Amino acid sequence: MAKVIYIVGMGPGEERFFTGQAKHAIEQSDVVIGYTVYVDLMKKFYPEKCYRTTGMKKEVERCELCLELAEEGKTIALICSGDAGVYGLASLMYELLPEESEIELVIVPGITAANSGAAVLGAPLNHDYCVISLSDLMTPWEVIEKRLIAAIQGDFAIALYNPSSHKRADYLQKACDIMLSSGASPERACGYVENIGREGTSATTCTLQELREKKVNMFTTVFIGNSNTFIRNQHLVTPRGYLDKAKR
Repeated sequence: MAKVIYIVGMGPGEERFFTGQAKHAIEQSDVVIGYTVYVDLMKKFYPEKCYRTTGMKKEVERCELCLELAEEGKTIALICSGDAGVYGLASLMYELLPEESEIELVIVPGITAANSGAAVLGAPLNHDYCVISLSDLMTPWEVIEKRLIAAIQGDFAIALYNPSSHKRADYLQKACDIMLSSGASPERACGYVENIGREGTSATTCTLQELREKKVNMFTTVFIGNSNTFIRNQHLVTPRGYLDKAKR
């Protein structure tokens, strides 16, 4: 009997954002495992499924539970918000899977916040961009700072994940200060989206200097434009250069 663990990116959490592959994986699974908040979202759409949950900071235990139940012959869906391979549990599952295991890991992509948030704002990531998390739970702040500096010096558009929490209330301000001191103009076009794809979705555009003074929550994704990004009709737009090429 095949032993399969689907590692499913569920996007922002509403069913309209589930891919066809994600729906198929959930339907084929005997047990759906995930963080409590994500499981509560999934239960609305698949109430008949068997669910197992673990709390925040229990990622290792969650993945070990997947392996344990898969070894018993159950088909598992491990659900992650956004994309399972973008700050999700795909890599951890590969790290924990024994080399001699017969379990097959199937990664099911989902819509990550950088993409779903960008669609709400307009087209902020239409040229080269990078994604940086401001959470120092897994990454030392010194490393995050180096990445912010490199992104500005490389003139990338940037999507910032985890810009704030109760313990990190000033991290977005710190990040803005780093970018400003690294050569970004105070007038650089920026924006942020709260509650992407859920009730109460809202988008705001502003300059980098204005962003420095904003208070955002942990359900917010922040976008920093590159040097050519502009704001038009409250939309954030990073041109690819098509018009410039057409004029040559």
